[in-house]
Amino acid sequence: MEPKALLRWVRGQRDPFVAFLRALVEAESPSDVPATQAPVQELLRGALEDVGFRVTHHPGRATGGFLLARPRSRVRGRPVQLLVGHTDTVWPVGALKDMPLREEEGKLHGPGAFDMKAGVALAIFALRALREMDVEFPATPVILLNSDEEIGSPESGPAIRRLARLACRAFVTEPGFGPEGLLKTARKGVETYTVHIQGRPAHAGLEPGRGASAIHELACIVRTLYALNDPERGTTVNVGVVEGGTRSNVVAASARAEVDVRIVTSADAERVAAAILALRPETPGVTLRVEAGHSIPPMERTQRNRRLWDQACSAADALGFRLGETMVGGASDGSVTSRYTATLDGLGALGDGAHAAHEHVAVDATVDRCALLAMLLAAPVYPTHGVRI
Repeated sequence: MEPKALLRWVRGQRDPFVAFLRALVEAESPSDVPATQAPVQELLRGALEDVGFRVTHHPGRATGGFLLARPRSRVRGRPVQLLVGHTDTVWPVGALKDMPLREEEGKLHGPGAFDMKAGVALAIFALRALREMDVEFPATPVILLNSDEEIGSPESGPAIRRLARLACRAFVTEPGFGPEGLLKTARKGVETYTVHIQGRPAHAGLEPGRGASAIHELACIVRTLYALNDPERGTTVNVGVVEGGTRSNVVAASARAEVDVRIVTSADAERVAAAILALRPETPGVTLRVEAGHSIPPMERTQRNRRLWDQACSAADALGFRLGETMVGGASDGSVTSRYTATLDGLGALGDGAHAAHEHVAVDATVDRCALLAMLLAAPVYPTHGVRI
């Protein structure tokens, strides 16, 4: 496959790419309204079938489920490579009224365009390019498009983990970072906790000494939690929600705090988790319980991930542009796949405004990324754990 010819082909598909992306954005699909996923999933089913894939829909219980696509014809025993994206957005139905879909100065604006419907469209057009050029895949591409990524992939997560264990590599078409579209070669892990405190109520004026204030204990706990912050290690601990008490003249009988933790390494995750789970009350008469919430591991710059990054740099050089990389604080499904196989994230759109009113896609630069992804899907495979299906 001649890189320059590939680049010319994808650039010639600019208008069809924009038309397809428009259709995806117009099919509004918030995570919390499962029925809205059907129209966008049908668009993607048709597009994938057109490039030779067999597509199955795995329904969800409380979500819109996910699409799983495999080539209709494939070589038995060949390694598998995984392509991951999501169709859900953070925007409610009707957001298009306040954020109308429009193209201005080479930018396509619209809710969910950048995060991450352009990344899904990009994957489709990369597959179209390889089919057009009759390129044989060195590893069978398996595509998973879920509808619950923005809420932590609670239902699609097991399928992602299962496929990642089988795959020799995974590509995630989440948006690139910043104006240059930096690839996300590292992500902080996320841990959430809820601290529940039970005190003893009393009249704050008549018998304050008979009470045990849950709010007083909460103040002590918050101070202890913030002491776990370690900027040099990239560890952040944030108490984002506090609740407690009933009236100002009552010693608070209960209180709670919701905690968000971001960490760079698995070792730091274990250290901070141990500290939070070991919290004990300081206030006499008060009891405390820590409830662990969802957990997403950090995506670290492992040796196998660095090898995949090197391949991306070589592919970009052949196409005539340079890549940059970064670590970000947010998690994605790439954080999960990276635990099991070589992973490269941030291969999607260039633009700005994820989850923000100015969300937009830089169309020309994003179209070029179709060529980069196509090159990676066609790149030689480095075995990671020898699994074949």
